[in-house]
Amino acid sequence: LARALRGRTALRLALGAVGGPGGETASVVLSLGLGLSILAAIGQIDSNLRGAIQQELPERAPSYFVVDIQPGQLEGFLARLGRDPGVSRVETAPMLRGVLTRINGRPAREVAGDHWVVRGDRGVTYADRPPENTVVTDGLWWPSGYDGPPQVSFAREEADEIGLKLGDEITVNILGRDITATVTSFRDVDFSTAGIGFVMTMDPAAVQGAPHTHIATIYAEPSAEAAILRDLASAYPNITAIRIKDALDRVAEVLSGLAAAIAYGASATLVTGVIVLIGAAAAGQRARVFEAAVLKTVGAVRGQILAYFALRSAMLGAAAGTVAILAGGVAGWAVMRFVMEGEYRFEPVSALAIVLGGALATLLAGLAFAWRPLAARPARVLRARE
Repeated sequence: LARALRGRTALRLALGAVGGPGGETASVVLSLGLGLSILAAIGQIDSNLRGAIQQELPERAPSYFVVDIQPGQLEGFLARLGRDPGVSRVETAPMLRGVLTRINGRPAREVAGDHWVVRGDRGVTYADRPPENTVVTDGLWWPSGYDGPPQVSFAREEADEIGLKLGDEITVNILGRDITATVTSFRDVDFSTAGIGFVMTMDPAAVQGAPHTHIATIYAEPSAEAAILRDLASAYPNITAIRIKDALDRVAEVLSGLAAAIAYGASATLVTGVIVLIGAAAAGQRARVFEAAVLKTVGAVRGQILAYFALRSAMLGAAAGTVAILAGGVAGWAVMRFVMEGEYRFEPVSALAIVLGGALATLLAGLAFAWRPLAARPARVLRARE
């Protein structure tokens, strides 16, 4: 390192000042780094959420999610979509609404706490056979044509979270009727695809005769979407078709507003940090005047002294930015992993902007208070210190 720094006086002095005792490193890194850390965390979280919404979901999400299809309308609904060359796939499922009220005879909230599955009513479906692409992870699906005591297949992840096991009994209230079913299988349910997914699937005999509607997902080319919506709305005015892309765009807008609001709050912390930074620069002006006088006495010119002051300030800002990236990255990972339960990818663009912003802020503050030391006369300064 000494060989690499040979001949680079300004850089050697800057490194010694930043790492030496009694400097302003700690105050600058703490004051500026706190505000930058919040901004870094916001940047990482916002980038990861946008990536999940704009990149991952659109590749798998359907064009439309359709609800309130009456049983008598299902045949005509499928016929219209089946003859459209722009439609690649249509999935349908019967749907009822039910409230999970009891688990093994105990109140569901007493067992599951405040888990989202037991908060309010949930979609419930029935199927004679496992739907296409269903992965049963534990237990067995009921045989085709089963007409025995009610059975239910439960989403595996949610079952683990509330402590359900094979053989447990759950009571679901559907339209005022309590249906107690035995959990006979667990299956994987991926709700992130924006497709059809149910926590609870019962055997058909368990809900026989209960009024219900059907839901559907339509996978189509963008060029065919307008005609599909027009024809379905004309033929079946009671159904509701939700365009998934519009819903995702609205979610993205909400996330943008949330990120902006947090950023505005963080800016107050950042402004405080900048004020402390300016105060630290002002407080250290007398020390810099003395440093400049000593350096001039030993032969340094103004350019070398200015370069030394600039490098020292930029290094302090870069250090604050680096600390902010580390803290913000950890915070972003924790939020994505434990709150959003998603994947985390480090976003380098905002991180680089944080480091450059920190370096620029301290550089400007340092240069603003560098002119007096540069103009000071060494003899007068040194005599005053005697």
